[in-house]
Amino acid sequence: MQAFFALPHCSQYLLIEVTLSFRTYLIFAISLLFITQWPTVQNWLAWDRSAILNHGEVWRLLTGNLTHTNWPHMIMNSLALAIITFIFRWHFSARQFTFLLLTLSIAVGLAIIITDIQWYAGLSGVLHGLFGWGAIKDIEGKYKGGWLLLFGLAGKIGWEQIFGGSVSSAALIGARVATEAHLAGGIAGIAIALLPLLYRKWKQSNPVKN
Repeated sequence: MQAFFALPHCSQYLLIEVTLSFRTYLIFAISLLFITQWPTVQNWLAWDRSAILNHGEVWRLLTGNLTHTNWPHMIMNSLALAIITFIFRWHFSARQFTFLLLTLSIAVGLAIIITDIQWYAGLSGVLHGLFGWGAIKDIEGKYKGGWLLLFGLAGKIGWEQIFGGSVSSAALIGARVATEAHLAGGIAGIAIALLPLLYRKWKQSNPVKN
């Protein structure tokens, strides 16, 4: 959220460098989502319970997040990825961002095994995790709107768990909205952001004695 507010400690050259870096990164990421949408590729990458558990195709735990049910689904998630990355870009480098996306993808892929989902495709679980991670980082950095973003995310996920996913979204993507993935991603993103913070606080309260 801090992207919308002045950052006097950042020079204009640093702002340009960060923007260009993530623009290149997003072009690569969205191109990858485009490639994995083709049926031949998607058949090998989508999250498939039977293929994972019965045939050992464990890569689908990760790559299922790259595939989508149709082109509108892919375009919608690509735009969401670009927007969320822009909002929280001050919190990470490209390397950290890559690690975060990979960790969230694996977390979502593993979490939905305990659900009734048989087949899954989409980046939305990871996007919820990325948003939750960024909100916690905003709160930690005392940026305006961090708590509002976190409560908004919690409210959306909570609503979906009670009333189900958006009907209009389901019609657009041609499938049921996987609210389980949204929940898993949101929890994972918040946990990834909180763990280092809690560890640092624990270290401060338990200093090493010589």
